[in-house]
Amino acid sequence: MKFLLVLLSLSFMLLSCGNASEEEQSSESLNDASIIFGKSDYSIPVLSAPAKEHAIKWGVLEDFLYETKNSNGSNFEALRNSSERLEEYADSLFKNIPDTLNTQSIQSRLMVIKTRTALLYQTAHQARIDSLKLQGAMNELNTSVENFIVQLNEKFQKDNIDLLRKEDEHAELQKQKRFSDSVYNIELQDKKNKTL
Repeated sequence: MKFLLVLLSLSFMLLSCGNASEEEQSSESLNDASIIFGKSDYSIPVLSAPAKEHAIKWGVLEDFLYETKNSNGSNFEALRNSSERLEEYADSLFKNIPDTLNTQSIQSRLMVIKTRTALLYQTAHQARIDSLKLQGAMNELNTSVENFIVQLNEKFQKDNIDLLRKEDEHAELQKQKRFSDSVYNIELQDKKNKTL
């Protein structure tokens, strides 16, 4: 019986040492600076002029976009640190939406960004790192940022169209009013001419 306990203890120790060395190898391979996550040539879509103007007023957006761009093409340690900042920026973005941008579609896109940054952070801080999951989390974040930029640009494009439509409607109403006034004046003059 003692022999069996000693044998089980030794096998347990061997298995634990084997798992520890696998985790160290996994961690060492991710600390290798040659492993790049995200897209090294990633560029954030261009903001339209009105969107850029509001982005400047919404300072944390610029910080978030800058950090997103810089986290692409980085090694594991840099991405791990960057994921912390990205999560903080995303949280701040979601909590401090300017009134002009506080629409359901913008809120939805920001919620997706907040979720994607949280997943990236969670994946980067797991005890056992899966580089494929980490790459996928980074790609998903990139997609959510691109969709957010598209939504911002579309919002300002729609606002511009609505403004032009209102101006056109106002001009058309003024034209109709001038026409009805001129018809009224002609009728009034006709009445005066008939009475004379």
